[in-house]
Amino acid sequence: MRIGLLGTGNVAQALAHGWSAAGHDVLLGSRQPKDRTDLGLPVAGLSETAAHAEALVNATPGAVSVELLRSIGAPALAGTLLIDIGVGLSDDFSELSHPNSSLGEQIQEAFPLTPVVKTLCTMDSTVMTAPDGLDGPSTVFLSGDDAEAKRATGRLLTDLGWPPSSQLDIGGITTARGQEHFALLFMGIAGGLGVHTFNINVVARRSA
Repeated sequence: MRIGLLGTGNVAQALAHGWSAAGHDVLLGSRQPKDRTDLGLPVAGLSETAAHAEALVNATPGAVSVELLRSIGAPALAGTLLIDIGVGLSDDFSELSHPNSSLGEQIQEAFPLTPVVKTLCTMDSTVMTAPDGLDGPSTVFLSGDDAEAKRATGRLLTDLGWPPSSQLDIGGITTARGQEHFALLFMGIAGGLGVHTFNINVVARRSA
């Protein structure tokens, strides 16, 4: 699959390496691609990356994601699966940029012809591509209004090492709020543990 990743930070690089190892054709998108030739991964401009992609991943800072996507344009994004991983946080990581909504919802509202799926935003980039490196199974969430888009995203998650048993579809794009708002608890847990390499696992009650 042709996967375009908007962003060139740790998250975008980790996912690009993970999907490339699984056989996908990856391309990183940057506002200044000529300055990002040292990554060992192919890099292009934002519009070129969007045109390349069958699935587009938003791995940009959440406070600027909608503006950045608008610079590419709704026609260029129409019909393309958009996997949103961004979370909008203040510079000191103490407040959310979308306290009464979510970035996922705002992207879906701004681009109604683009199916948006929220996932992978409840963990560090080191866990996104190596869930088997943890001491036990854990959960990755999916939020979105388009069932086929979520199925396609689920297949891509499987390619990163997330078995279907670890994937939890929690509903429409409005449920992205819960995923994004977990960022504040993530910071607290990281402070308590002294590390960022962890994840949560949803454990249901045993059936009778």
